Amino acid sequence: MKLTERFEYPATPDQVFALVSDPTFREESCRHQGARDYDVKVTTEGDTTVVTIERTMESDMPDFIKKLTGDSVTVTQIEKWGPADAAGTRTADVSVDIHGQPARMRGTSTITATGATTAMTLDGDVKVSLPLIGKRIEPEVAKAISASLREEVEFGTTRL
Repeated sequence: MKLTERFEYPATPDQVFALVSDPTFREESCRHQGARDYDVKVTTEGDTTVVTIERTMESDMPDFIKKLTGDSVTVTQIEKWGPADAAGTRTADVSVDIHGQPARMRGTSTITATGATTAMTLDGDVKVSLPLIGKRIEPEVAKAISASLREEVEFGTTRL
């Protein structure tokens, strides 16, 4: 299932990248979103900045999905941000994996200047590899990913 999101930050691309690559901000965001447990790492591999977030959250899924996942889910999110181009645009390969479940999202996130603001977009593909019910679960996983991203952007806007 395709997942596309677009958000605006009242900041420059450099400021937005500094925010999303700041481990302290990402930890604060985990706490703000109610993570039971979390681990945030930001590393550099050549000219790539890798943000890895593992967090355990209350499951915000319908009951028929909670029967499969339980009341909480542990998710690993990895963002591999490349260097800025001449315009300040940055792109990341993004992966989200739900531990112990055949559910994942793969996609690309972009930080781009749009006049006086900066757009952050996510274009991804959500896949739940369960026969018969996977396609029924994918929209719920996509909603959870979108909600988490929206909360982080709203919280991040207060930090800029």
